[in-house]
Amino acid sequence: MKGNLFKRLGDISKIGNRAAFSDMEYQIKKHKYGSDAFMTILENRYSCHAFNHYPVSASKLEMILDAGRMAPSAGNNQPTRIWVVKSEEALARLHQVHHCYGAPVVLIVGCRNEEAWVRECDGVNAAKTDAAIVLTHLMLTATDVGLANMWIWDFNPSKIREVLPECREHGIYALLAIGHPAAGEGKPTELHEVRKPLEKLVIEL
Repeated sequence: MKGNLFKRLGDISKIGNRAAFSDMEYQIKKHKYGSDAFMTILENRYSCHAFNHYPVSASKLEMILDAGRMAPSAGNNQPTRIWVVKSEEALARLHQVHHCYGAPVVLIVGCRNEEAWVRECDGVNAAKTDAAIVLTHLMLTATDVGLANMWIWDFNPSKIREVLPECREHGIYALLAIGHPAAGEGKPTELHEVRKPLEKLVIEL
């Protein structure tokens, strides 16, 4: 009786191993190179239009900010700054000019042109590109640690600087609202899955 039990357990284990190997094969065939987990982050990230008031943990916020710190910049000039708006007083000031979808934490990403690398041939300043890269790191890391987020672009930078004078010396590039999605509301819109096919996006030369 005991021998039959061990045999059955062994068979179940073999089935499990075969299933795991099969799943691994599927992942390799799906993405071939790189991390399947990273591709899942890219696929799952969406713009959250409503947050609840559940706080963001200090450890998760630190990880997100550190990801922003590690973002590359032209010439490694690092002209970008991040302001963390999370106190009741600071959020109240920010809400005077933007509601930020009710997020408990809002990251303001700014940059200074005079600190950025400039392309000599045409004078193009890299500050805004550097800021966009920082924001992308922040956004994807927030998704990775299980937090919803929203890249906010529809705001008046001068009004942000009025209510938060701490940002006055920098150009305000964008805001990133971070938190937990509101029940039934903080979900992807119908546009989330809309993407151009590769043949319309990519041109081979």
